[in-house]
Amino acid sequence: MWELTPEVVRALQMLALTFLLSAVVGAEREYRHKDAGLRTHVLVGVGSALFTVVSAYGFPELAGDRPQDPGRIAAQVVTGIGFLGAGVIFTRSSVVHGLTTAATIWLVAAVGVACGAGLPLVAVAVTVVYLLLIPLLGAATARMPRAGGPDVLRVRYRDGEGVLRSVLTTATDLGFRAAVLGVSPAEGRTVEVRAEFTGKLARHELVAALGSVDGVVEVAVEDEGR
Repeated sequence: MWELTPEVVRALQMLALTFLLSAVVGAEREYRHKDAGLRTHVLVGVGSALFTVVSAYGFPELAGDRPQDPGRIAAQVVTGIGFLGAGVIFTRSSVVHGLTTAATIWLVAAVGVACGAGLPLVAVAVTVVYLLLIPLLGAATARMPRAGGPDVLRVRYRDGEGVLRSVLTTATDLGFRAAVLGVSPAEGRTVEVRAEFTGKLARHELVAALGSVDGVVEVAVEDEGR
């Protein structure tokens, strides 16, 4: 039971590799200040690899009685990780957050299964591709044009109450990028800001959210002839 067999040595090597690869992915998430960071990804990766190793080598006494299916335990990792990944997804102001982190947890579990199944080259290749592509995809997504283009709104609000900061914060929380194009005095003690908003939500949702900000008097969509 305590013999250092070739299978045990190989399993320990695969677990060590899983620890390293999971730590690399987790460190990237930690660097981006995500809730699921280094510790979570390491635990998921190593746990998935260990389940796979146990499934493959943990029941040698059953080999003579019935055919072994090394994938039967590893297959359950996919289901279990699905529930764990769902725990990091949440919705705030109609915007879904945590999808990428949930996907990286799922990816790390797959890397662990690959290592446990004796496919270290595949696991390393997937990890390298992840580290190279995620920054590139993020930059490409940020520059990708949206359907209909940005919306230009005129927001009139009470002056001297810090309303503009609240307006920009609300837009950011909804997933919009805001660019102030100009600010000018309006009638009474109000100020009108002309700003461009780029995001994925519908325009009416943004207008409704900004209109509900305390201190906002009016939100109007600028007609740009589109």
